[in-house]
Amino acid sequence: MNKNYLRLCATFLVGNVLAAQEVQQDSTEVNQLQEVVVTDSRFALKRENSGKTVIKITSEELERNQGKTISQIINTKSGIEINGSRGRNGVILGNYVRGGRGRQVLVIIDGVQVSDPSSFSSEYDLRLLSTANIESIEIIKGAASTLYGTNAATAVINITSKKPSKAGIAANFQSSMGTNQTSEEQRNTIADFSNNAAINGTLKKFTYSANFSNTYTNGISAVITPENEEDSFSRINTNVRLGYQITNALDISVFGNHSKTEFEFDESFGFLDADYVFNTEQNRFGFSTNFKYGPGSIHANGAYSTYDSESISAFGGTFESHNYVADIYNKINFNNAFYTIVGLNYIKNEIVLDEEKNFTITDPYANVVYVSDFGLNVNAGARLNNHSEYGSNFIYNINPSYTIKTDSGYAKILGSYATSYITPSLNQLFGNFGPNPDLLPEDDRTIEGGLEYSITNKFRTSVLYFNRKEENFVFFDNTTFGFLNAENTIDAKGVEVELQWIPVDDLRFDANYTFTERQGDNAIRIPKHKLNVLAAYSFSKRTNASVAYAYTGERSDTDFSVFPSVDVPLEAFSLVDLYVGHELLPKKLKLFFNVDNLLNEDFQETLGFSTRGRNYRIGMNLNF
Repeated sequence: MNKNYLRLCATFLVGNVLAAQEVQQDSTEVNQLQEVVVTDSRFALKRENSGKTVIKITSEELERNQGKTISQIINTKSGIEINGSRGRNGVILGNYVRGGRGRQVLVIIDGVQVSDPSSFSSEYDLRLLSTANIESIEIIKGAASTLYGTNAATAVINITSKKPSKAGIAANFQSSMGTNQTSEEQRNTIADFSNNAAINGTLKKFTYSANFSNTYTNGISAVITPENEEDSFSRINTNVRLGYQITNALDISVFGNHSKTEFEFDESFGFLDADYVFNTEQNRFGFSTNFKYGPGSIHANGAYSTYDSESISAFGGTFESHNYVADIYNKINFNNAFYTIVGLNYIKNEIVLDEEKNFTITDPYANVVYVSDFGLNVNAGARLNNHSEYGSNFIYNINPSYTIKTDSGYAKILGSYATSYITPSLNQLFGNFGPNPDLLPEDDRTIEGGLEYSITNKFRTSVLYFNRKEENFVFFDNTTFGFLNAENTIDAKGVEVELQWIPVDDLRFDANYTFTERQGDNAIRIPKHKLNVLAAYSFSKRTNASVAYAYTGERSDTDFSVFPSVDVPLEAFSLVDLYVGHELLPKKLKLFFNVDNLLNEDFQETLGFSTRGRNYRIGMNLNF
């Protein structure tokens, strides 16, 4: 297997070089690779001036993946493994980025950090989100706690909602349906439904947007059993945002959203059919305001969120939590050379146990980006984390890069050294199962180094090495039956290779390869090798198609059905997806058809849990 992977990597890298040589002979311009990135600095900077390899998922890519979940789309990107994304809707997701765990990934929606204080690791549940209301997603990998605070240790997933139309009124309707079946149960019956209705517009200084979406799936059992009964999943989302341009320099917007999910699940200890149900309801209300002055601007974002969950099972219960977030920061751009931010981030998490428990985080932070006229770029910053339980914690980052411009693009070398932190959750500090109020935050250190080469609008490739170290991570000790800070360290390292190539105007190739190695624990569900390849072709201005290939290498999982539990290997698997889209009415009505797992691969993603076989979906997107 190792020899095969060496050949695979060699072929991939050689292909990059050959592709680059071929692209240099073609000067036809295509706009798809002209990217500006925001997440790594909070300023809109050209990618060539960024010291990170930021991943940007555009509205066009989201449209090509209509009907898929956010986790399915993100899972195709380098360095990321979202365990559960290939199973039925409703399965618990594990967000493993660069060999890390879900608690080390921060999710941001429209500038506001989101998390669920009632979960054991304060993670945000991506199952609550619908792709229908999302404009774009930026993913910055690596430590980013300087700008974004707790949990931003391996990645920040920055989600931006769709903007209102500049017209007085506009509407969009999306609808799709498809099968939902395993590789062994190919009944080809409709069991997956998704719909969205949105209205938005601009009336002079006033903007508005509202959308409602729902998803329902059935047909697959949560765990693999002889009975293979069907476990359903349903979700509804409602979003409303109102904005007003008070003056040319000052604007304000307010928003509210509601998400509700209900899914059936089975008994995972012994993998038995069960009539278990889990309900989650989230309500979020917030605001955003921006004031521009001279070379700078002041921004303030805030939100209040509530989470109510109920598990109806053998070990069921109810969970209630509240989350307050406020972030105010001042941005100044000095002559397009120095970009500075000074801010204050406040978070209050509350959870209802026998009595209400809470903690607060108050973090001042500062960051500066220097963009020289001779190629040197530097991103550096620091944050003083102040926690009501464990005290203070200082973190920082330094991220230099050097860009050499060419007649057709640029070459860039980059490096980074950054620290980050993850606060203990309220359940770990005060919960009903082994709480420890003396827990310290997890400390992470990340080193990165890499190269990026780009030919404007035609070709880009990058290779990046990362090395992470986790200390003081919180774990549940089975001997003391309580949460403790670990004395040992976790080391994770790897290589990420990315390629985007447009050899001719209507043909595009995207590919990425990730090698990940984690040491210090059993590293379950993290593949050492992962490869994604996409080929997309436009037959005309109205018809396009794509074929995607995904390879997930060998990894291990823990079998809890035996005592003592043991780790068992899971075989590698490959999946092929097909998509075809056609505009029946230009810019008005688009129809699409896709096939997931075209070859009907039978595979295991999580030990004992069902996965999706060949499935079909048809749908439409209508604009007014």
